[in-house]
Amino acid sequence: MMKFKPNQTRTYDGEGFKRRAACVCFRNEREDEVLLVSSSRHLDQWIVPGGGIEPNEEPSGAAVREVYEEAGVKGKLGRLLGIFELNQDRKHRTYVYTFVVTETLEVWEESLTIGRKRKWFELDEAIKVLQSHKPDHAVYLHRLRDICNPPHSPTNGNALSSSVTDNNAPHYVVRPAKGSGHVNNR
Repeated sequence: MMKFKPNQTRTYDGEGFKRRAACVCFRNEREDEVLLVSSSRHLDQWIVPGGGIEPNEEPSGAAVREVYEEAGVKGKLGRLLGIFELNQDRKHRTYVYTFVVTETLEVWEESLTIGRKRKWFELDEAIKVLQSHKPDHAVYLHRLRDICNPPHSPTNGNALSSSVTDNNAPHYVVRPAKGSGHVNNR
């Protein structure tokens, strides 16, 4: 099923990347349960809620708007996990934040118009589900795990490094490296 949206305006940055924003939504501050939504194109597959940044919109505002539209939840925006450039073919640059859900709507617009669903997953289960259907989104949760539990051994080039702990921290761009991501300070 194709998603219909009245506003198809896409914004791009100076380097030609489509500007996007997303939130990794948690049930509470423990950050151990993640809310995923069904894809608009494949309702049997799960994704992290997110989408395009509209003209004159800040990434954080877009992230909150997208969570409300796609997941039908409200809550508290948290820290910036990173700025991800994982889809090089389509040139997306996605700002990904944490978000703690405080209110869940019974029915929301995209549940009615396209049949979108939402479901809570334990963190490890969410990673597995995303890895099989949307590996770019699984990287967000790997990034979260690396920030919360940094590896004690030297990196072998396959792990993400350099933590981003709050919205005032330097921005990092997570780019793909052969088979996995690495972090570049921007």
